[in-house]
Amino acid sequence: MNQYYKTGEFAKMANLSIRTIRYYDKIGLLKPSLIADNGYRLYTDKDFIKLQKILSLKYLGFSLDDIFSMTVNDSYLTLQESLILQKKMIDQKIEHLQNIKESLEQTELFINNSQAVDWKKILENIQFNTMEKDLIEQYKNSANIDIRIKLHEKYSVNPIHWFQWMFSEYRLKSDMKVLEIGCGNGELWQRNRYQIPSINLILSDVSQGMLDDAKNNLKGLENIDYQCFDCHHIPYEDNTFDIVIANHVLFYVQDIHIVIREVYRVLKTGGIFYCSTYGSRHMKEITDLVKEYNPKITLSNIKLYDVFGLENGADILKECFNQIELRHHDDYLLVKNPDDIINYILSCHGNQSEYILKDYHSFKNYMDRKVQKEMKITKDAGMFICQK
Repeated sequence: MNQYYKTGEFAKMANLSIRTIRYYDKIGLLKPSLIADNGYRLYTDKDFIKLQKILSLKYLGFSLDDIFSMTVNDSYLTLQESLILQKKMIDQKIEHLQNIKESLEQTELFINNSQAVDWKKILENIQFNTMEKDLIEQYKNSANIDIRIKLHEKYSVNPIHWFQWMFSEYRLKSDMKVLEIGCGNGELWQRNRYQIPSINLILSDVSQGMLDDAKNNLKGLENIDYQCFDCHHIPYEDNTFDIVIANHVLFYVQDIHIVIREVYRVLKTGGIFYCSTYGSRHMKEITDLVKEYNPKITLSNIKLYDVFGLENGADILKECFNQIELRHHDDYLLVKNPDDIINYILSCHGNQSEYILKDYHSFKNYMDRKVQKEMKITKDAGMFICQK
């Protein structure tokens, strides 16, 4: 049985004013778990977990608007996972503040020695606004990736996980040199860590934060080099790699043709490029749901499968590759909990938050009506195998 606390009791236990708790309730940042028939707003121990997260982020200097966007759809996190994510942000902020301190000390040294101060360099090191934005985006990106992965893990019908299926398709052999572009948090290799042969593996991503996550997730694995670079300019010589992997990456790049040419350039003759993507039917039922709720909502600013999808991918790859094979991963989801679908929707890259967060409870009620038992959701994904 849940232990319920009235607003005053909850505020006193949290060492906050009743006014603060009521304000968090009013703006939707921290709603009570239950509103009793007599109108009392009742909180539970679970609400203390979210309050702890709010206060930690507030102490780090984030605005309430930022905190709302960062926490609205991460309720799936356990307390331990939430604390790990918060500690990571604190470590990053400490590192940045340490850099600022060193920059100030360097400036002081220049002044004491009557040397010219490079103010441009000094100011570049003190990028408070940029740092805050980067931390917010990294927090949301990490949470959003976890949301999408966990939805598929929890409800996929095919017992062979997507990452296991892809790995089984790779023709990895000992001593091969392998490059993955857009490695994210390294989930592909973490999932298959005990099946990886003795290869020279380079994991790359444009985001240093994602590479840090990958390093942490892949502790204990040897012969992995982590490189932060833009895949439009792969910093390796021609004919370097036996295999290049791009898992759900090509539809995000600015110029797909440049990236494919770069991949072709760094592949050895006979090397293989594995690139996965979606088809036009992928998660279509979720798109239909939000469109019915509000036709103005788009879950992505662009249709990713139009950029590079199962239907048009071969035509795009033919610019460089002659031998192209498409393989599908047969699967679908049977989702029973509408909250998991809501979290997935809020994790997408479109404008959904603009419309849903204005009246979250209305959307929640709509989803509860639509998903009363279970919902079948199409998965339309596969991988192109291209040989140089």
